[in-house]
Amino acid sequence: MTHIKKEFTQYIHNLQNEICTALEDVDGRATFREDEWNRDGGGGGRTRVIEKGDVFEKGGVNISTVHGVLPDPIKTHFKVDKGWFWAGGISLVVHPENPMVPTVHANFRYFELYNHEGMDNPVDAWFGGGADLTPYYLREEDAHHFHRVFKDVCDKHGDNLYPDFKKQCDEYFYNSHRGEARGIGGLFFDYLRKTDDRKIEDWHAFTEDAGHVFLDAYLPVVKKRIHEPWNDEQRYWQEIRRGRYVEFNLIHDRGTLFGLKTNGRIESILMSLPPRVRWDYDFNPEKGSGEEKMVEVLQNPRDWV
Repeated sequence: MTHIKKEFTQYIHNLQNEICTALEDVDGRATFREDEWNRDGGGGGRTRVIEKGDVFEKGGVNISTVHGVLPDPIKTHFKVDKGWFWAGGISLVVHPENPMVPTVHANFRYFELYNHEGMDNPVDAWFGGGADLTPYYLREEDAHHFHRVFKDVCDKHGDNLYPDFKKQCDEYFYNSHRGEARGIGGLFFDYLRKTDDRKIEDWHAFTEDAGHVFLDAYLPVVKKRIHEPWNDEQRYWQEIRRGRYVEFNLIHDRGTLFGLKTNGRIESILMSLPPRVRWDYDFNPEKGSGEEKMVEVLQNPRDWV
């Protein structure tokens, strides 16, 4: 599977360039700062962060290819006594300034597991990833568009993929301690392995196709909303909801936990956190408001296409 590892590495480098260029074009003022970094134990990555722009208050588009000995917590998770790994992926989070523009997250990754130090001929390999939208004010046409783009790409690879991966997204990006979803969902998939009816190359093609349509799903929503007016009360609500976003990432997100447990780069792992956020005690939106409508949808995930 050496060819998949090589091809996917090139893919995430190209996709990072494509996404960063597109986001800079939309913002019009801010540009990405780039940091190359190395990981103790093997591998490294390239972090790009955009901040204080006209559209994007903070965003990060990271790629990494890391490898080495499996840390003890990961050995326990995979139920192995010893092992080595290689993991490559792209991960992004974008926090716009305007509360009418949704936050977005996406990542696409490939993992190989080995039982010897040479790290060839993996004993297991799989793809994972997805994309999800977190609006602060519900615009149903935006939700329909975002889901439609990803449903179309799923349908090219199998009729059952979108309903399965949409359901997994609703279940995964869920703050169980709050009883509400993080956003209005999208796709989430993991452990896409070789099976009797699927080659690993099939999942490779699907994962790359899903990454390629990310900009088609998100940018039309951004361009439609960036000029909508907003006020201090709506900004306040955005920061309250960003607090829920932080809670999920620090309590539940497997990618965050994997990065921390594998000695990942802290600045890159936590770039997903928004710059301005608040936690008010027992905050509840006004009855009948747009804020309450948003919470109702988060508490009762819907089908969008």
